[in-house]
Formats: sequence, structure tokens, C-alpha cells
Amino acid sequence: MSALQIDNLSAGYGEAIVLRGVSLSLNAGSVLAVLGKNGMGKTTLLKTVMGFLPVREGRIAVLGEDVTGIRPYRLSSRSVTYSPQDQAIFGELTVEENLRLGLRRRNLFAAGLERVAAFFPVLATRRSQKAGTLSGGEQKMLIMARALMAKPALMLVDEITEGLQPSVIARLADVLRAQRDEGTAILLIEQNIAFALAVADRYAVLARGEIADEGAAEMEAASRIADQLAV
Repeated sequence: MSALQIDNLSAGYGEAIVLRGVSLSLNAGSVLAVLGKNGMGKTTLLKTVMGFLPVREGRIAVLGEDVTGIRPYRLSSRSVTYSPQDQAIFGELTVEENLRLGLRRRNLFAAGLERVAAFFPVLATRRSQKAGTLSGGEQKMLIMARALMAKPALMLVDEITEGLQPSVIARLADVLRAQRDEGTAILLIEQNIAFALAVADRYAVLARGEIADEGAAEMEAASRIADQLAV
């Protein structure tokens, strides 16, 4: 089943067009990694899918439903989660309070906490700690855990590995693979080629707002992708 279908998408900020004719598809239980240098339109892609930016041209469908131009809160109610790159946690709130923000119904908290504690046990033991006092790696775990609370059908993940040590990156890779195996579709924005290819089924390279290359996520593709990102 198609979890996400993007057809001929163009979008941007004000008068500036950032994405031009982007088409991508993502099935349930699969991971698509979108790679590219800074400024190539990767985050713009996620923000447009989520409805934070207007669609200039094209169509976006989630779980078979046309959601082009839908408000973010309405999309999140359709079992879609978004893990942004920056300012993604509320530092003055506790770990538990941040996790509760990932749910629309309070009575689902216990089940959600049990779910994420299996992946990130440290968060369960620090439920009362202010999120802003966590280490950088723990904050990234919290971002991912909040997205998992409601057991989403589609996850949009923006450069979750940036600035993290290898052990935390490996843990996040395990978590994403586990979600894929449970049937979750994941659109993963990354610059870490090794991480992306280890997690994804397919990849696409975004250059100057257009799809420059795409294919199966095999380690043999790493050098070709690296050459494209170096240009």
C-alpha cells in the first residue's frame, strides 16, 4: 500500500521556488532516504508534506488520501509524525511531558511509554527530568521516542543523526529498522550516507530542488552518492 505519494511537487518560501517537479513514492513498511547537501531543499520537502509550506504545484497523498495543502494538525491526526531537525523539544518541560505531546489521547500514554522504553530505557528512568538538561544524544532519542508514542503509519525524520556519537547513531538505526519491520513507512532526510543506506530500502539525491539520482539503497551506491554530494 502506498503510504506517501508525491507528484510533480513545487514549493518554496515567498517568491523563491525551492522544490521543482519533485516526484517520490513510499510504500508501507519501507524507508526512503533523501540525501543532499545543505540548502538543496530537503527540509523544505518535509515542511511542505506536513503543510507548513504551501504547495505551488503538484499533489501529495498520504495513505491513499489527497492531503495537498492540508493543515499540519489535521495531517498529524492521520497517524503521521514529524521529527524536525531543530528546536524539536521543549526544554522546560519534563521528558514525560514531551512524550505526552506525541499523543492525542491521554489514556494511550502507558502503552506508548512501554513501547518507547523498549527502545530507549534511559528515557523511562528520567520521566521527571527537564528535557533541556538531557545530553544531545538523549534529546535526539526523545525526539524519536515522541514520534513513536502513537505508533505512526508514516514518519518524517529530518537529519536525526546530526552531531551524534556512533553508539547513539547505531541505536537510532536499530529503532528505524524495527519500525520499518512493523509496517511503518519512513521518509528519512539525511546527509550521513552510511546511516541512510544501512536503514533505507531506496534513496534519492536532491540537488537544487530536483531529484538528481535515485535507486536501491545498497552500499555499492555510497561512492556515487558521495560524489554527487561533493559537487
